Amino acid sequence: MNTLTNKKPPFEINEKIMTDVIEIAELVGRVSVSSKISSNPTLRRTNRIHTIYSSLAIEQNILDIDQVTAVIAGKRVIAPQKDIAEVQNAYEIYECMDSLDPYSSEDLLKAHGVMMKGLINEAGEFRSRPIGVVDGSGNVIHFGTLPQYVPGLIQELLDWTKTDNIHMLIKSCVFHCEFELIHPFADGNGRMGRLWHTLLLSKWNPLFAWLPIESIIHDNQSEYYNAINVSNNNGESTVFIEFMLSVIKQALSEADEVNTSRISPENKSYRRWKLISDFLKEHEFITNRDVQEILGVSSSTATRILSGFTKEGKIKRRRVKSYWRYTL
Repeated sequence: MNTLTNKKPPFEINEKIMTDVIEIAELVGRVSVSSKISSNPTLRRTNRIHTIYSSLAIEQNILDIDQVTAVIAGKRVIAPQKDIAEVQNAYEIYECMDSLDPYSSEDLLKAHGVMMKGLINEAGEFRSRPIGVVDGSGNVIHFGTLPQYVPGLIQELLDWTKTDNIHMLIKSCVFHCEFELIHPFADGNGRMGRLWHTLLLSKWNPLFAWLPIESIIHDNQSEYYNAINVSNNNGESTVFIEFMLSVIKQALSEADEVNTSRISPENKSYRRWKLISDFLKEHEFITNRDVQEILGVSSSTATRILSGFTKEGKIKRRRVKSYWRYTL
């Protein structure tokens, strides 16, 4: 994607994008009116923890949700110090997100300095060397912008994001995609791109500061990277915009489902546990996919449900290859 010769990033606003923007705007209005997030610090903290866990898990951080919760609570966790530091750093910068100017290059560098503190030598600095982005097999799938062009391109991108008149839902997606393709830092580009996307959306509507969009990205990680790669190959970010709008819509739909449900939280939990325990009476174990099917929820919601029942001691989990099995 060539941003060196064109200050306006290339993309198209198609019918699907416009439809999603309208539906998301309606969801934002509905969730903002009925949401308990603004008045419930426990819910805000839970969503923030899920956001940090998911964004770091995408970057191969090995801590599970319970360990991330413990680290944020200041408890001792037996795990690699690097992974613990990543959680501490991410929590620190997300907690002071309100003070950041989303159009400031200086604030972007400051945020990176906090996010990567003690993890890399160039924390809080644009990278000084060329860099290649590799996939899980070690294949180079994209070369970042040459380092001498990075500061200027990032400033152009920030200026465009600040001044262009298109809807913030679209602008934030374009910024996210272009940011990843420029790859301005030696490390931490993924988590910074997701942080800044959330920051931009939160300036449009404060609800987004507490909405765990990263959890949905984590559940669809391969699609996330594929959307970036396809956009790079196409020379414009339309595919990535479509993907991210679908993620935002899903996160809002889940929040709306919780807010508008006529079932009390206690009864909903009991009903869910009844279905899961009935399943386990007939099966040796249950998986995230099983919970999605029997409860009719998304993968991220199934993860939160299983995590909750694990904390309550109703089930225990065991890692089998690439997924978790849960047993009574």
